[in-house]
Amino acid sequence: MLNDLISSKNKNRNRVGRGPGSKGKTAGRGHKGQKSRSGAKIPILFEGGQSSFVLRTPKRGFKNYNKITYDIVNVGTINKLDNSKKINYETLLENKLITGRYPIKILGNGDLDKKFEIFANHFSKTAEEKIKSAGGSITKIWVLLIQCLNYQSWTREYYTLY
Repeated sequence: MLNDLISSKNKNRNRVGRGPGSKGKTAGRGHKGQKSRSGAKIPILFEGGQSSFVLRTPKRGFKNYNKITYDIVNVGTINKLDNSKKINYETLLENKLITGRYPIKILGNGDLDKKFEIFANHFSKTAEEKIKSAGGSITKIWVLLIQCLNYQSWTREYYTLY
């Protein structure tokens, strides 16, 4: 049974347009029209000269290209961390609370009853109040990503903002 298998590599290609018969004459392209001619390349969204669907659909709203996306961490989730008093980028990344691609913003959702020293890019007003009322401290940082010379790894340098 395996001996009877034929390799697909040795299959002859189908020669079209060589006289009358199957795949002859029009070579499977049909009669006349733009697609039957040689060199006919029609764009995917081309609709025969009518205004394309993309152009006909209404565009609404505004896309802000300067939008900053944040990794958001709530005060309530920080309160669940019991192994460290110092919360920074590495701590949040180890506990899988952030993706690590965006700046960190701490929000004030939840309760905080432990004393933490928190390093992040931004804090909401309620988060600042809750952290300070629990006896903790906040430090705003600015993370600078520097690409190494081998273009494979990134190093992170932290600068505190005063």
